[in-house]
Amino acid sequence: MRKGGVSFWWHDIGLPSARASLSGDRQADVCIIGAGYTGLWAAHYLKQLDPGLDIVIVEKAFAGYGASGRNGGWLTGGFAWSHDRYLSRGEGALRAMVAAMQGTVDEVISVASSAGIDADICRTDELMVATSPAQEARMLAEARHRAGWGEGDRIRVIGAKDLARRINIPGARGAMVVDGVARIQPAKLVTGLARMVEAQGAAILEATTVTRIAPARVETNRGVVSARTILRCTEGFTAGLAGHRRDWLPLNSAQIVTEPLPPALWQEIGWQGNEIMGDFANAYCYCQRTREGRIAVGARGVPYRFGSAIDIDGLPDDETIRRLTRILHRHFPAARGARIDHAWCGVLGVPRDWCATVGFDPVTRIGHAGGYVGVGVSTSNLAGRTLADLTLGRDTGLVTLPWVNRPLRLWEPEPLRWLGVRGMYALYAAADRAEARGGPPSALARLANRLTGR
Repeated sequence: MRKGGVSFWWHDIGLPSARASLSGDRQADVCIIGAGYTGLWAAHYLKQLDPGLDIVIVEKAFAGYGASGRNGGWLTGGFAWSHDRYLSRGEGALRAMVAAMQGTVDEVISVASSAGIDADICRTDELMVATSPAQEARMLAEARHRAGWGEGDRIRVIGAKDLARRINIPGARGAMVVDGVARIQPAKLVTGLARMVEAQGAAILEATTVTRIAPARVETNRGVVSARTILRCTEGFTAGLAGHRRDWLPLNSAQIVTEPLPPALWQEIGWQGNEIMGDFANAYCYCQRTREGRIAVGARGVPYRFGSAIDIDGLPDDETIRRLTRILHRHFPAARGARIDHAWCGVLGVPRDWCATVGFDPVTRIGHAGGYVGVGVSTSNLAGRTLADLTLGRDTGLVTLPWVNRPLRLWEPEPLRWLGVRGMYALYAAADRAEARGGPPSALARLANRLTGR
């Protein structure tokens, strides 16, 4: 089994050739920090709107090194945050944000098609499976809730028999089906986006570590970039920047992927529609069938490292690999004999209120976006479009959406945030064990949510 090496997705296509680093001081119109999905989308839309802009993207490692090259490959357009917490600007603005999020799936696919980006994109459905009475109760409540906020035309609940016609999950009681989503190969998408923005004239400078940000000034280990506008697009890596350690918590997530499965096993499992699949456990999982017939399974591993520490090139711990393997075998027992080819991990950005934001200060002209809580493949596209409009002062519907310039609440200092997050996931695990025995939705999970403000 290969461990780390950033991710299986990069091993699948090969790590990219190194780009040039910043070589001394330089000037630009816009300096974007972070060459992941958010920064690349922002550069793309800025170049579309104003091709003459001199845009520099500064990246600590290489384009797609972070979550953009490690995620589960779910392009969903879903609204994964508390609707109530975005109501400060009215119900209409919130419904507009839900609709805008849904539109990201078609937008990403359209841009990828026009730019010739092959990212193994497969339009399909999302299946969120319930395997216990408690999970079934959550499934029904979630479907009603999302339908009430404008997603009723793409969400439906199916029973166990209809689910079995699609995919064979032992003990499944049904599933929430979400239409209009897609499966992707994450590293292929971010590679294509990087090439696209370079073709548009943006410069990506790799192996360049930002040490300090100030108005019109980005200091790095290789020189200073002077730029009128600075966009911080560092998501789960934000805590590593001076002055931002408590902005967003870097929550760890991990994945494993099997060897390609033979046709006989796929006949037993089903899954002929390439749906992206998860469950309604409190510590939920996320899965996909890859283009070459592997099963990728993801879930929270060691959820948080003390002091907002980051993994080393995606290297997971052995207990996390065992936990993910148990999930694989529980949901797909036919794959018990399959070899695990690769395991890796990464971080995603979690705000204190678990709600994503896009921000821009017209005085300092410093902007940011992130806190996607694990749904960044689609959300980053809307964030990039919004940052472009804010940068150029465009009066569009995007700049009035309720996630724009939401006040930021800081996470507690250590050891409180370590204790809180570790405690939350310990409670989730205990709740899932109780619910697996057939009990109702556990009060332990509600306590976990209150503990961390989820």
